Amino acid sequence: MPFYRDHIYPHIVKRLGDPKPIRDVRERIVPLAEGKVLEIGVGPGVNFALYNPARVEKVYALEPNPGMIRLAEPRRRQTKLDIDFLDLPSERIPLADGTVDTVISTFTLCTIPGVAEAIRGIRRVLKPGGKFIFFEHGISPDPEVLRWQVRLEPLGRWAFEGCHLTRDIPALLVEGGFQIEQVEMEHLVPFPKAWTYCWWGKAIPRSMAQGAL
Repeated sequence: MPFYRDHIYPHIVKRLGDPKPIRDVRERIVPLAEGKVLEIGVGPGVNFALYNPARVEKVYALEPNPGMIRLAEPRRRQTKLDIDFLDLPSERIPLADGTVDTVISTFTLCTIPGVAEAIRGIRRVLKPGGKFIFFEHGISPDPEVLRWQVRLEPLGRWAFEGCHLTRDIPALLVEGGFQIEQVEMEHLVPFPKAWTYCWWGKAIPRSMAQGAL
């Protein structure tokens, strides 16, 4: 449904996608980005104001949804950042190998159809010593919550453009060649728990030297 995807869904994300518990985590992790940055699935651009211009040289803003780009453009103009929009899906990152110092993803890996391919692409474009900062939601360790996630996943995939409630993001990152160096996890808001079990932290390709977040 292109009309829903491009004209309605972006406004739903803008309205519902940044409640205070989520915004608090964004404010902690996005300023850690440095150098040349690739942000996967920028959505309406809520992270743009959180980058530290003194640390960030450039942001490649990957977003295949034209409606999201329309919402993100005013936020781009409000910053001092050098931001280039890349209107391709995450499975087709249009950057050369070893191009960026930091990759940022916030609530994106749950929606990508070819998530394994996207993770391999993220690993490919990171420079030696680069880092992947992630903030994602997915499968809950609570059996009762998981039962509800399984029931609600078809609705999530329809209403939120492919959102998978039962993806195990840390496991997918490890399978994709990353080592998770730091991670926190919890249900960020008490209701509805089926939608709010989150992980956030840093991962690096396993061949890279470790470093502190």
